[in-house]
Amino acid sequence: MIAETVCSAVAAAGLGIAAVTAYRKRFLSAVRIAAYALVPLGLVMTGVVEWLADTAFSPTAWAGFAVLGVAWALFATTRAVERRRGGTRGTRKERRAAARSARTDAVAPAAPAPSLGQAAPRPASRPASTPRAKGDADDFSDIEAILKKHGI
Repeated sequence: MIAETVCSAVAAAGLGIAAVTAYRKRFLSAVRIAAYALVPLGLVMTGVVEWLADTAFSPTAWAGFAVLGVAWALFATTRAVERRRGGTRGTRKERRAAARSARTDAVAPAAPAPSLGQAAPRPASRPASTPRAKGDADDFSDIEAILKKHGI
């Protein structure tokens, strides 16, 4: 009961301030003040203030808010863990298949050595008579292997 009285008094005071502001020819500010002043009155008339007063003194309601907080924390934690792992893991078969494909993707089909790890020693200089297109194809196969490994 007292909350409704306080809200009504705040609304009346706010409308009085809005009237004084409008008298001073500051109409935009007066309308904004009137809008803010009518919010507590509207909350009282719709019953929100009474509901909030009943909720504030109810241990069951606070326990419900605690349960909602725990649920939100669990959702946030699982989402953070999922992002760190890189998505959902799937079944054991899916994980094994992904691990096998990851091992085989490190070597391109036509590459002489793995794309990652120790590089084969290269000759100091290329002979001028070798065609340029063959060397470029090897370079592109390394790039293709790297892109496949990253799923691109």
